[in-house]
Amino acid sequence: MIVRKFLQWVQTASASQRADGASALARAYLYADLDPEQKDEAEQALTSLLDDPSPLVRRALAESFASAVEAPHHIILALADDQSDISSIVLGRSPLLTDSELIDCAAIGDTFAQSAIALRLRLSPPVAAALAEIGGCEALISLAINPGADLPEFSMHRMVERFGGDGELREALLSRPYLPPALRSDLVAATSKALLAFVTGCDWIPAERAERAAREACEKANVIIAVASEAEAGGPRKLVEHLCASGQLTAGLILRALLSGNMSLFEAALCELSGLPVKRVRGLAADWASAGFAALYRKAGLPEKLLPAFRAALDAMSVCGPDITGSARLSRQMVERVLTACETAPRGGFEDKLFAVLRRFEAEAAREDARLDAPAFLQEEVASAVPPVVVLDEHAGEAEIAAAASPVLALNGGSENDRNGAPIADTREIEELIIDALSIDAHAADAPAADVPMIDVQMIIDEPIVATSSIDMPLLDTAVAEVSVIDASVPEAQVPVVEALSGKISVEVRKPRPSYAIDLDELEAELLAA
Repeated sequence: MIVRKFLQWVQTASASQRADGASALARAYLYADLDPEQKDEAEQALTSLLDDPSPLVRRALAESFASAVEAPHHIILALADDQSDISSIVLGRSPLLTDSELIDCAAIGDTFAQSAIALRLRLSPPVAAALAEIGGCEALISLAINPGADLPEFSMHRMVERFGGDGELREALLSRPYLPPALRSDLVAATSKALLAFVTGCDWIPAERAERAAREACEKANVIIAVASEAEAGGPRKLVEHLCASGQLTAGLILRALLSGNMSLFEAALCELSGLPVKRVRGLAADWASAGFAALYRKAGLPEKLLPAFRAALDAMSVCGPDITGSARLSRQMVERVLTACETAPRGGFEDKLFAVLRRFEAEAAREDARLDAPAFLQEEVASAVPPVVVLDEHAGEAEIAAAASPVLALNGGSENDRNGAPIADTREIEELIIDALSIDAHAADAPAADVPMIDVQMIIDEPIVATSSIDMPLLDTAVAEVSVIDASVPEAQVPVVEALSGKISVEVRKPRPSYAIDLDELEAELLAA
């Protein structure tokens, strides 16, 4: 009787009133204690509301039934086929929709509906694969960032194949917790292709130069991926199979891997190209000067004129291999040995190209070494300019004070304690020591502001001292930063770094900036005189 009165009321109510009524009736259907006859009548009334011309009513039904397990299945399916702002509510949350129904809805839905399916809390591999095949770019981005989506590897390859030029999709795929090496290689190739099209479209550099730079960047990235894939079983071999299938396994890539000390990629490439087992390939590669290795090289289909370069690289590997094995960057020492070996060979068109490639490898290796060595040189230079300051506590013996390098500061360790009972260093004494050590006039107005000396304070203490990350220094008109290393008996939560006794404290001292008073009248007079 109540449901019949509801249907009569619907005929005259406004759209917003009908939406409120539909929501109330849906909640009554789900949670009220209705007898079977009343429930059937309520279900018929709710089904009739699917034909309501107002989307507000159908949206109210979708919001009420979206997460309900006991919702009528035919109503859920009808709402899933509604306009996208209504269907997305049900597609993203309803546990009643099967995989086949989700795939059908994805096939006929727009990007908004597809994204709702892609962001479901749990997404099965068949639905994820279907979305990867038919979904739009925005839906695939949603699929990639969903940690609950069971996304097969072949589907991720298909996503890169379809929309690899979209940077947001590549970033979303890279945010997933694990990516197979082959997929990372595809992402590198897609990024290289997109950047190549951009720079050539802008006419910034010639097309030939851009193509060579992109090709060499891809080869370098694949060597890095191969090194990272060694942690998983058969990682390099799977990567090589993918590179061979995609046409990226070239003699230049194999030579780069060998000159980087990456024997796993080199051996996997020879296994893939020759069809021989890895033990056989490894044995022949160890005897690189033999005719057996030459036969293996020819069976792999590599260029005959590159055989001396590969032999020279294997020779260099046997000499300096332990220092570079497993590296992801070119070894300058190995490249130079190969260059030396190739300089004595007859020169021609192909040999000149090989020599040019090796020279580029040498330049790349030199730049990589410079990038790694420059920060170390800078740290050594700063460390050599740091004046040593030894800080002893008040219990230090006379022999320790006499043996310590000057200047020396005796800490007043028992004057103050923190709340855990550990003595706190007297910062004023440290401050005065810094001034004495650097010969700084704390009140000099003409001190250069750019001079920022660093002091290493070596502490020899009998009791733990609590340090803070910043200590005010009124005499220096500044603050001490990076006060860190304390005795190992202090709990880790109390200090930034806990190390053994006699650690180091880094103290940054910034000299006060000079202040100048300018007489504007005097300046104006000088300008008029000039």
